[in-house]
Amino acid sequence: MVFSRSRWSTGCSGSYLHTLAPLPRIAVVIPCYKVRDSVLHVIARVPAEVSDIVCVDDGCPEGSGSHISTHVRDPRVRVLYHDRNRGVGAATKTGYLAARDAGAVIAVKIDGDGQMDPTLLGDFIAPIVAGEADYTKGNRFFFPDDVRTMPTVRLSGNALLSFFAKLSTGYWNLFDPTNGYTALHLDLLETLNLDKVSEGYFFETDLLFRLNIARCVVKDVPMKAVYGADRSNVRISRIVMPFLLGNLRNFAKRVLYNYFLRDFQVASIEFLIGPPLLIFGVAFGLWHWWNAISSETDTPIGTALIPMLLVILGTQFCLSALHFDIRNVPVEPVHKWFRRQSRAAAPIGAAKATGQTASKRSRSSGARHRVNPDGV
Repeated sequence: MVFSRSRWSTGCSGSYLHTLAPLPRIAVVIPCYKVRDSVLHVIARVPAEVSDIVCVDDGCPEGSGSHISTHVRDPRVRVLYHDRNRGVGAATKTGYLAARDAGAVIAVKIDGDGQMDPTLLGDFIAPIVAGEADYTKGNRFFFPDDVRTMPTVRLSGNALLSFFAKLSTGYWNLFDPTNGYTALHLDLLETLNLDKVSEGYFFETDLLFRLNIARCVVKDVPMKAVYGADRSNVRISRIVMPFLLGNLRNFAKRVLYNYFLRDFQVASIEFLIGPPLLIFGVAFGLWHWWNAISSETDTPIGTALIPMLLVILGTQFCLSALHFDIRNVPVEPVHKWFRRQSRAAAPIGAAKATGQTASKRSRSSGARHRVNPDGV
């Protein structure tokens, strides 16, 4: 079977994109790992307004990349290869760099398993084109009816991870942080320092953390949840602990940078005082409680009140700091500022040099580029 270039379906949610003039160059990035049976249908549904479709074969044992090269005749499609499986994050980063090298301004990441509708792409890039956001992501929990159809394990896991992701990323207004349907303004790539972003399933959450450090505006895009018959490559038992530890690490780094290195506010003092008071109060109370039980003696009222007071004060300081943090979500898009800065700093001929450097960096990341032989 040969798939050809699809056309934008009339009546789809993104059909209003032609009204956003001028429309920047858009690329779609599709990480490919064990998606041989579904990726061709995903590519066929990518809207005509998309200029580039970058498929990254992440060491797929099924040969998804070769399958695409053989059956797809869409001139927009390029297939890149990783010599080994490096993770969905690594595949996405390779795709981002290739999209930027091709001249794309916005890159939309869509998984190849068919659980993301490519015709919704317009909803994801519209806030970026309109200058209202730097990055958008899907939210499968927006529609209550869809939540009932979700697998129980996925629903409970997302609920737990979403709270820790809010804590670590600072985007308290977002939900479904592991959703892989995203759109990014590519002017932010250098600022985000992609080399340090996780290359595994923690990629989306880790990227949100770095977006917050850069004070980027992120918006949720409601989308329908679709779960096919294919088994997911994600093993919940294997990612829960890495996710929790990664979120706690990023929370500490974000507080240190946002409230002590880059700025110092009332919340900085609350972060300094609250946790030590709370921890010391709990430890002090437990120690005296255990001593009282062991020695079978009564604890003096004054001694009992001290840990209570410390716990109350510590809890109040922590809640006050979190309240400030919740209200400190970025609201002003920064991609225009980064673009102005890069243009002002670039000497004559720097654009060409930048393109050559990005190409070398993309090649050094372990990806082999192969253009669809029937594409041009």
